[in-house]
Amino acid sequence: MTILVLNCGSSSIKYQVIKMQNADNHNLLASGLVERIGLTEGVLKHKPVGKRKVEIKQDLPGHTEGIELILKALVDQQHGVLQDINEVSAVGHRVVHGGEHFTGSVLITDKVKQTIEKCFDLAPLHNPANLKGIMAMERILPNVPQVGVFDTSFHQTMPAKAFMYGIPYKYYEQYRVRRYGFHGTSHRYVAQKACKILGLDFNAINIVTCHLGGGASIASICKGKSVDTSMGFTPVDGLMMGTRSGAVDPGVLFFLGEKENMNLKGLSDMVNKRGGMIGISGLSSDMRDLEEAAAEGNERAQLALDMFYYRVKKFVGAHAAAMDGMDLLIFTGGIGENDGHTRELVSTGLSFMGVDFNSEINRGARGKDLLLTKPSSKVKVMCITTNEELVIALDTMAIVEKIGKE
Repeated sequence: MTILVLNCGSSSIKYQVIKMQNADNHNLLASGLVERIGLTEGVLKHKPVGKRKVEIKQDLPGHTEGIELILKALVDQQHGVLQDINEVSAVGHRVVHGGEHFTGSVLITDKVKQTIEKCFDLAPLHNPANLKGIMAMERILPNVPQVGVFDTSFHQTMPAKAFMYGIPYKYYEQYRVRRYGFHGTSHRYVAQKACKILGLDFNAINIVTCHLGGGASIASICKGKSVDTSMGFTPVDGLMMGTRSGAVDPGVLFFLGEKENMNLKGLSDMVNKRGGMIGISGLSSDMRDLEEAAAEGNERAQLALDMFYYRVKKFVGAHAAAMDGMDLLIFTGGIGENDGHTRELVSTGLSFMGVDFNSEINRGARGKDLLLTKPSSKVKVMCITTNEELVIALDTMAIVEKIGKE
C-alpha cells in the first residue's frame, strides 16, 4: 500500500510518500516541502530517495495547486517515484486539533470535515490549513480514501482533574476551555517503540516521554494511556521552548499589558514568538547556537540553557509523581534525540528516583535508539527517534485495511 502523508500549513505543505507492507516493513519513496502558497513564485523542494533533489518554482494560488505540483513531481520521468498517480492507495493527514471529538485517527467523511471546522477556534492557524489540504485532495483524487490523524487525540484519555483549569466551570461548558495537549502522535509512537525494543508491556508500565525540539512537551503515559501532558489549551503552555514562553503567571500578562500598552495580539506575540530561549538569550532559539555562545562565555545564553534543563527536570519529576512513579523515561525530538548534554543534565538530576545514567553511552547517542542507563538502574532511560509521518502512515493503513475487510 502506497500512502501519501500530508502536513498542510497556512502557506506550506510537508509531505512523504511511504510504501507500506506492514508495521515493520516500509520504505520511504520521497519527501518534500511546498512553500509560499498564496504568494508569488511558490517553490517545491522534492527529495526522491535514490535520486537527486529538485527544486521547482511556480505561482501557487492555493493548496490545490500545491498538491497538484507534488503529484506531478511524484510521477515525473526524471525525479518521480511512481509510474502512475493511481498507485497512491490512501492519503494520511496530520490534523492539529480534534477537540474532544476524536480519541483516535479516523476515516475522513463529511461529518469529520464538519467537526474539524468546528475546531477552527481552537487552532486558528492550523485546522483551516489542514482542512484545505483534505478538500484539495478530494478534488484531485476523489476516489482515494483519506484519514485524519490528530495531534490531540492521544491525550483525550486524560482525567478531568488533569485537563481542567481553575477558572469558572462555565467556560469549559460554553467554550471547552481545558488542557488538550499536543505532540500526541509522537508521544504514543516513541513510547510504543521503546517498549518493543526493551520487550516491555506498553499497557503495564508508567512512562514519561519528553518530546524536545523547537516546540517541546512532556507526557505521562500510565499503562498505555496519556494521563497528563505539559502543553495546554494551546501549545504555548508547559516547558520553555525556542520562541514560546511556556508556563507563566497570568498576572505577568496583565501587568505588562498595562505597563507596555500591549493589546491582546501583542501579548500573544510576546509569549509565542518573542519568549522562550530567544527571549532570554536575545540571541537565538536554536540550542546549538546557545551552547556555542555559552561555551564562549555568553551569560544570557547560559541562563537560557539552565532554565530549559531545570524546567525539563522539574516537569519530569512532576509527571512521574502524577503516576506514583515511572519505569521508563524517553527523550525524543530534535533536542531529545541529538543533544546528549540535555539528556545527561536532566537524567543525572533524577538519581534520587533510581536513575543510574550511563554517561559514556549517552555521548554516542545522536539520532539513535539507545538505552542510556546501567543494568542497575531502577528507572530505564532511552533515546528514541520519532517519526510522526510513519505513525500517520501506519494509522492510515490500518483504517483503510479495516474498511476493506468490512
